[in-house]
Amino acid sequence: METGRESESRADGRRTGRPRRGPVLVGAGILLVAGVSTVGALGLGGGGADAGQTGEGRSSQAVPVTRGTLTDQTEIDGRLGHGPEVPFPVKAKGTVTWLPETDRTIRRGGTVLRVDDRPVVLLYGSLPMYRDLGMVEPETAPAGADGTAGADGPKNTDGSAGGTKDTDGVTDIDGGTPPQQQPAPPSQPTPLRGMDVKQFETNLQALGYSGFTVDDTYTTLTADAVKRWQKDLGLPQTGRVDAGDIVYASGPVRIAGTSVRVGAEAAGSPVSYTRTSRMVTVAAPAADTDWARRGSEVTVELPDGRSVPGKVASVGKDASAAEGEGNTEGAEGGGDADTKAATVSVVITFDDQDALGRMESGPVTVRYVVEQRKSVLTVPVASLVALAEGGHGLELAEGTSKFVPVKTGLFANGRVEVSGPEVHEGMKVRIPK
Repeated sequence: METGRESESRADGRRTGRPRRGPVLVGAGILLVAGVSTVGALGLGGGGADAGQTGEGRSSQAVPVTRGTLTDQTEIDGRLGHGPEVPFPVKAKGTVTWLPETDRTIRRGGTVLRVDDRPVVLLYGSLPMYRDLGMVEPETAPAGADGTAGADGPKNTDGSAGGTKDTDGVTDIDGGTPPQQQPAPPSQPTPLRGMDVKQFETNLQALGYSGFTVDDTYTTLTADAVKRWQKDLGLPQTGRVDAGDIVYASGPVRIAGTSVRVGAEAAGSPVSYTRTSRMVTVAAPAADTDWARRGSEVTVELPDGRSVPGKVASVGKDASAAEGEGNTEGAEGGGDADTKAATVSVVITFDDQDALGRMESGPVTVRYVVEQRKSVLTVPVASLVALAEGGHGLELAEGTSKFVPVKTGLFANGRVEVSGPEVHEGMKVRIPK
């Protein structure tokens, strides 16, 4: 007896390149039984009518009506990899003196590249490194700019050079300094504030440096911790961080490639990266993305034949241009029949990376459930008979030929859901020739 699990097996033949759906199987199944539709037309079908003795054209093959889960799945091609490449926004200026190898994993505190033999360090965060970090130095004004004594000696209250005046209006030669004018105390550096400071301090603490409070304020205590970090990196201990010293990413990265060689200028995006975890990217037809909802479960068949569960992690918001779009040549003649429709990028991730084994990349097949019916009666599509009075029926395999009407439901994987007052699990039906 065929089990419910067997009802989930996929139809013979493999279709790739575009989604396949159960309705395609409907026509195929009905075509297989088209030859026996005339049986019903001769009055042998419907209402449990007696068809008489077994005659020519009838098949001796009998199959049981089974109860189980019927699943309509669609297949679409995808590719296993590490996701899209992202360029590092390197702001360091100078000559590239070291580059990492492709496929290398870099974590927080690791070196992405070296420019003028200075490391560009990876930290974790969403804000880009857009400015230098450090204590804000005061702006110093040139002496005498505010009317106080400068290098040229004291000035009178009217701004003219000279000493003090006696009550008779005669200027003293020695020119004394008025007692109310005192030299201004030197200004002190002030803290730098911002969310980028908090992001940096969070990373600094995660790297094992302490002695400061993680907040949005860069203080002298932060500068002291930075000096210790710079000493470990072999850099001058300035307590300041240049914008070109750091690049940010959301987590550990895998080096995808480099666009320059050692000795070239560090311009543009010399290094690109991907995520370290493996994922599948699917170019789904833009008109068929109802299945691609974040969190939707799918099954991925790997190049080695194994199947692993996955989930939709993201769906692109922008569709790629259809292949051949903009090419109007030959449009009046119908255009190129092979032109592909616009697609949307769908990313599928895996909770269990170990389930992928050693497979790093390659073509895969993604299957997702279009519709599923549980605990229903099913028969092979080929066992359906078109009745003269309309609808479909099944020919009983035991005793004299008798047809019972059935109501059809979901078609999937070569089987069809059937129901009716005279249909029950285990009954044997005949597959017509």
